Amino acid sequence: MHQIFDEKEIKRAISRISHEIIEKNKGVNQIVLVGIKTRGIEISKRIQKNLEELEEVSVPLFELDPSFFRDDNKRTDTLDPMNFMGKITEKDVILVDDVIYTGRTVRAALDALMLKDRPKTVQLVALVDRGHRELPIRGDYIGKNIPTSREEKVVVYLRPHEEEDAIYIDN
Repeated sequence: MHQIFDEKEIKRAISRISHEIIEKNKGVNQIVLVGIKTRGIEISKRIQKNLEELEEVSVPLFELDPSFFRDDNKRTDTLDPMNFMGKITEKDVILVDDVIYTGRTVRAALDALMLKDRPKTVQLVALVDRGHRELPIRGDYIGKNIPTSREEKVVVYLRPHEEEDAIYIDN
């Protein structure tokens, strides 16, 4: 594996994204962060901390597992899709994931959000955009664009799930 981002670069990217969110939304009063399971949640927590330190306002954060809504997943469990997070009606939802690739996970997350409530806007954060979109989805805030082949994998390590903060490309 080849490292493309170390801990400092990840921290800088999340800090920059946090500032861009504040600037684009003219503050954070109407923002709700929604982290996509698993590493999107950790990135959301870091963004939330930055936003609260910079703006001195508490920013709600919800966790979302969009796997129930994926078109390539035939789930038969009893997940209640209407009971997965708090209120987002008329809020500016900042949807956060670690890597955006084909766009299918984001599409599933959008389906979940729209089934739940009616957000005012939905903006997308991705720590890495690796291209190869199958759907017309793009990130509003990107940590780094990393062109890859379809055979390569982008591997994101974040504490506390792993022992380091780093991003690798694995051939």
